[in-house]
Amino acid sequence: MCGIVGVLGTHEAAPILVEALKRLEYRGYDSAGIATVSGGRLDRRRAVGKLVNLQDLLVHDPLPGKSGIGHTRWATHGAPTEGNAHPHRAGPVAVVHNGIIENFGELRAELSQLGYDFGTETDTETIALLAQHHMDRGLGPREAAEQTIARLRGAFALAFLFDGEEDLIIAARKGSPLAIGHGEGEMYVGSDAIALAPMTDRITYLEEGDRAVVTRAGVDIVDAAGRAVERPVKTIARDAAQVDKGGHKHWMAKEIAEQPTVLADALAHYLPEGAKGVNLPGVDLDFAGVDRIVMVACGTAFYACQTAKYWFEQLARIPVEVDIASEFRYREPPLGDNTLAIFVSQSGETADTLAALRYCADKAKILSVVNVAESSIARESDVALPILAGAEIGVASTKAFTCQLTVLALLALKAAQDRAALPAETLAQHVGNLRLLPGRIARALDAGEAIRELSWELAEASDVLFLGRGPMYPLALEGALKLKEISYIHAEGYASGELKHGPLALVDSTLPVIVMAPRDGLFDKTISNVQEVMARGGRVLLITDAEGAAEASAGAWHVLEMPSVPPIFAPILYAVPAQLLAYHTAIAKGTDVDQPRNLAKSVTVE
Repeated sequence: MCGIVGVLGTHEAAPILVEALKRLEYRGYDSAGIATVSGGRLDRRRAVGKLVNLQDLLVHDPLPGKSGIGHTRWATHGAPTEGNAHPHRAGPVAVVHNGIIENFGELRAELSQLGYDFGTETDTETIALLAQHHMDRGLGPREAAEQTIARLRGAFALAFLFDGEEDLIIAARKGSPLAIGHGEGEMYVGSDAIALAPMTDRITYLEEGDRAVVTRAGVDIVDAAGRAVERPVKTIARDAAQVDKGGHKHWMAKEIAEQPTVLADALAHYLPEGAKGVNLPGVDLDFAGVDRIVMVACGTAFYACQTAKYWFEQLARIPVEVDIASEFRYREPPLGDNTLAIFVSQSGETADTLAALRYCADKAKILSVVNVAESSIARESDVALPILAGAEIGVASTKAFTCQLTVLALLALKAAQDRAALPAETLAQHVGNLRLLPGRIARALDAGEAIRELSWELAEASDVLFLGRGPMYPLALEGALKLKEISYIHAEGYASGELKHGPLALVDSTLPVIVMAPRDGLFDKTISNVQEVMARGGRVLLITDAEGAAEASAGAWHVLEMPSVPPIFAPILYAVPAQLLAYHTAIAKGTDVDQPRNLAKSVTVE
């Protein structure tokens, strides 16, 4: 959520800043703005809504200058208005901020007593006014920023710009990611490498607590203890950071379509050609000594963990607990010496997940499953496994989810191998079945047209129920989440066996009930639940394979037939129709598929 960019360049900064902000739109935002210094004078422009509104403003009221900062804001403190939009300015200081300042009320009271007036509802204005206060006392920009940052409690990524300073940006991070880009006679600041990719492929990632003084000559960094430090300059693969829709109307459509390719890439990385067992390259991890696994994540990643719980317990016979990250550390769970803590996050910057990881840091071995190899969660883990999904721009996770599932399935098989929980031939069979998944997913995508047709009817519903049993239960939860995220239809996911314990009261002729039911060992029980729904007039959309459709399609509203796959890995395949249902229903309703209201891609505040 939110996005920061900064530039000290040799060309006009405003168009560069706006283009960089466009690349951060995927993070979610409701207003945007930029500030520049030109001829020693600090000025800014801000607008509510999409970046096109800021672009229109800049056409009529240009903002000159070769030094500047920009921001896309996702509202936390205060409504999405122009007054609350960033950059915030107080006298000679402009600041952009990602995160939440927890002690802003205390600071606000102090500043009010000193005679400073507040014009917004935001916590960020407090930062700007505090910096102005220090400069009013005679401090220079660097000292004022340092004194200001020292007073802040909470999570933040910050960039300061100062009146009269055309060769200075001061940046800081605590809890929110921030990177410095290195150019030829130019320097950049950005929330992530995607924002900076068109300008440079040389990136320095700030560590927790770092403050950076950026000039065109380079960057000076001090750590949380105030010691001068050198952070490495890394060369990023521009292909990984460059993003375009590849001819698709929406990012989500492109990312759904990419799944056969990215899953094949992930499998090729973790399962070299000819390998019958599971030997994860570069992974120093032996499950033989693990007697308990704790898995922690948020949102879609949490449902990936819930699915993997079935795999670890059934294949490797290791007990698994799954926790929502925002709840995990507050219940202070005990962790033993032989506990493995697994954290799953697409961005690797999810604030709640990162906080939970830090709770475990000295209590258990930490393994993370992430999509961004240089993220905070990856860097702070003992072992970090990339899911290799490539940049995911749509807010609703698709290819990252199936790649998370694939890597977790491989981990479960490695655990089974390390613990000798499966015969060698069974293990080899599972590995072979995983290798077949990209082709089966390509076939599952062929259902897109049928799903598009039925989505027009689904779009008329006000409520939708998703059902599944066994490892398909988390898929029911994920399907419901996808639908409500982007179509704004209320949806609930339930274990099929729970239908009689409450949800059956909702069933009538207006309620679509989507049932995820491959022909597995639980199929007959699931179909018994389907019969209960149909007996009460409920409209059943049955998602199953050819064998299941032949047995149970009678009376169903619609049947979607999926390729047959071994039941244990069916959740990876059945994620595809769940994604397509959400996508086409959102299209039918005319909602914003890639940037749904109130949501952000990278949730960097608790």
